[in-house]
Amino acid sequence: MTEPVRPVLDLDQSASAAAYEPRVAPDDGDGGKAGRFWSVRRVPAGLLALVVLGGAGLLLYDIAAVRANRPAMQWRRALAADLAKWRVDELWVLAVAVAAMILGVCLIVIAVTPGLRSLLPMRRDIASVRAGLDRDAAALVLRDRAMEVSGVQSARVRTGRRKVSVRAVSHFRELDDVRADLDAAVGAAIKELGLARPPALTVHVRRPPAKKR
Repeated sequence: MTEPVRPVLDLDQSASAAAYEPRVAPDDGDGGKAGRFWSVRRVPAGLLALVVLGGAGLLLYDIAAVRANRPAMQWRRALAADLAKWRVDELWVLAVAVAAMILGVCLIVIAVTPGLRSLLPMRRDIASVRAGLDRDAAALVLRDRAMEVSGVQSARVRTGRRKVSVRAVSHFRELDDVRADLDAAVGAAIKELGLARPPALTVHVRRPPAKKR
């Protein structure tokens, strides 16, 4: 007696998508906590230093000239006269104040945040050694591992700091079986990357679009 053949359903992405959490717990090794890498930010720091140095130098020179019984520079006399006429509640004065506040907030955020979002910290097995992995390189490794799964025709991998998203197209095999194999293969590959905080894994599998006749 033969078993009935189950029809292969042409499922779309929404019907075959599933999300999986990482199988491994974060492990910082024996070398201490592996924090994010801080950006040096030489360009914005250098530009800000040049602006402050130039403005402070010009102002100090003018103050020293006034102390030496010389007339103040024209720009300072004109600025003082204009400031005496400007009102605080004028629209453009408020706009300049808001722009200066936004610029200050942006500089503070840049100063207190690590930056280098494209670099994922790896486990510190040795305290004196810090290593990082580029997100694009990690995505390429995970994509190669996903393409090794039977039934996968194409795959796209996006690697973030907290989540890895795999979107694959399967041209044969049951979608649930392909998705389960992708979960196992890519999950093992994430563990092998040696990241300090292994990201969560989300797998989406769909059939290739039907060809138009």
